[in-house]
Amino acid sequence: MINQLGRYEVLGELGQGAMGVVYKARDPLIDRIVAIKTINLGLALEEKEEYENRFYQEAKAAGRLSHPNIVTIYDVGKNGDVAYIAMEFLEGRELRDIMNDDGLLSVDQVLDIVAQVAQGLAYAHEHDIVHRDIKPSNVMVVRDGHVKITDFGIARMASSAVQTQTGMVLGSPKYMSPEQVMGKTIDQRSDIFSLGVMLYEMLTGQAPFNGDNVNAIMYQTLNAIPAPPNALNPEVPEMVNFIV
Repeated sequence: MINQLGRYEVLGELGQGAMGVVYKARDPLIDRIVAIKTINLGLALEEKEEYENRFYQEAKAAGRLSHPNIVTIYDVGKNGDVAYIAMEFLEGRELRDIMNDDGLLSVDQVLDIVAQVAQGLAYAHEHDIVHRDIKPSNVMVVRDGHVKITDFGIARMASSAVQTQTGMVLGSPKYMSPEQVMGKTIDQRSDIFSLGVMLYEMLTGQAPFNGDNVNAIMYQTLNAIPAPPNALNPEVPEMVNFIV
């Protein structure tokens, strides 16, 4: 394990992110514990440039956002072949782990979590930033029930210089909007669709669009109309059905 990233003293590994390792570290300047997301740039040259661009784009996009429901970005840097973003260290659990370990949450809990994510997204959208990968593993629930959106890793700012290749799949198939599936240009409505998929799964314990492989899930997303949530969970009120 590396011991130092820029000025940060690495204390341990928090997990593997989509693009690299996430570390717990200390900022000696202000004696603050931070999370550091890294990306290994030791890739083929073509890939390296796009990855590096997208990585800094994440920092720039998320760094512009200051909202209680979005993780705070402090700093960005590069250490040899490793680029990194230093961000707020959150003591809590990924929503994905909560869903896996705790089973179905109460409807009130689900609505509280999803409403907080919606508030964070509304703020990001007002600043022309689309997250593009809303899913339970990109939502952290901190000890007091406070919710934070993480990983604007493939977020695209309206003014971004990093172009996604047409038809390139960015995002997680189960939560993708139809326009993402088709490789079309997306806007904030895509995030709202993904949030709806997440809300459905939290209320019912199953994803609205399912399949044995990516293509099957994509076909479902484009063609299937899922059963209303209260057909699977009678606790769900009619109004929540309507919202989903």
